Amino acid sequence: MEQLNSNEDFLILLVDDRPENLIALEEILDKPGRSFIKANSGNDALKLALKYENIGLVLLDVQMPDMDGFEVARMLKLNKRTQHLSVIFVTAISKEEKFVLKGFEEGAVDYLQKPLDINITRAKVNVFERLYFAQQKLKNSLVEIELVNKQLERFVFIVSHDLKSPIATIAMLADMMQKDEVVKKEPELLENTSIIYSAASKLTGMIESILDYSRKSLSEQTVEYVDSFQLVNEIIQMLVLPQRINFTVDANLPKLKTRKIKLQQVFQNLITNAIKYNNKPNPEIQIGIQSVSNEFYEFYVKDNGQGISKKDHSKIFKLFETTDNISSGESSTGVGLNLLKMLVEEQGGKIRVESSPDQGSTFFFEWRK
Repeated sequence: MEQLNSNEDFLILLVDDRPENLIALEEILDKPGRSFIKANSGNDALKLALKYENIGLVLLDVQMPDMDGFEVARMLKLNKRTQHLSVIFVTAISKEEKFVLKGFEEGAVDYLQKPLDINITRAKVNVFERLYFAQQKLKNSLVEIELVNKQLERFVFIVSHDLKSPIATIAMLADMMQKDEVVKKEPELLENTSIIYSAASKLTGMIESILDYSRKSLSEQTVEYVDSFQLVNEIIQMLVLPQRINFTVDANLPKLKTRKIKLQQVFQNLITNAIKYNNKPNPEIQIGIQSVSNEFYEFYVKDNGQGISKKDHSKIFKLFETTDNISSGESSTGVGLNLLKMLVEEQGGKIRVESSPDQGSTFFFEWRK
């Protein structure tokens, strides 16, 4: 396909068998930033529609010899390369409902009646011009998002692959230490070594899942039955938490069919944050289910930590936004909760927070059944 001018121009295809009508239409619609191509027949119109890829609008006369406007519109809609084109019929035929409906059935988006009202004609074309550029902007955004997603998936694959070997080494060494006679004689050392081995083994499994996830498209990712109660407890064990943290996990957490790695990411991040931003001498964290609808489970992670001021409730879910909350010696990138928001919204659900300073926080998120 060819492009007449730059992508900034709004290109209009004018189709009429009478040259004087084409000239009149161009004079009515001409303005800076617009370009025109003209066809004197239906066949010429189809050729031009296939030749130029950036046509934004087609103004099509209905009454033409050989191939009328209705047939041209039908042919445009049948071809994948032209079916996206917006068509406005320009006609002097009857205003009866049956003729108007026939035009819409053939793919028209609007109707202009001859003799043309100049102001109405300009106003309608202006509307379609704005819609065209809005659609182009959306398409460009989707292309950029797809590119970023591919780059992120590649990054995840590289990082996960590089982490796999050292963590496997840690697990192997911890396993060897557990079998050492000296370690066996020291109960506390043996227990700590066992914790290291267990955590390293779980991390190895998680990295394998992430690698598998990064290799596959969304349609190929494994959907499996997940016991969310078991999943949450595995996350808690893997984090190797201080004994002073008191966890309460609702035994009624459901089993559901989903992509396990994604649900795990959401729970793990929320639990980690509940620990990281807790300034109480006796931290308490509760994980449970708030409600069940026809489509979603609503889970929650609740803590008794330092809380979040109301002005920051929406801010925390934005990319690279941070708050004044101070964690235990760690910095925040403002990425984690934004990624969680994306994962939850990918399910069609919502994530929200209820919190006030020094009163703790409760994060709720919906997950499709």
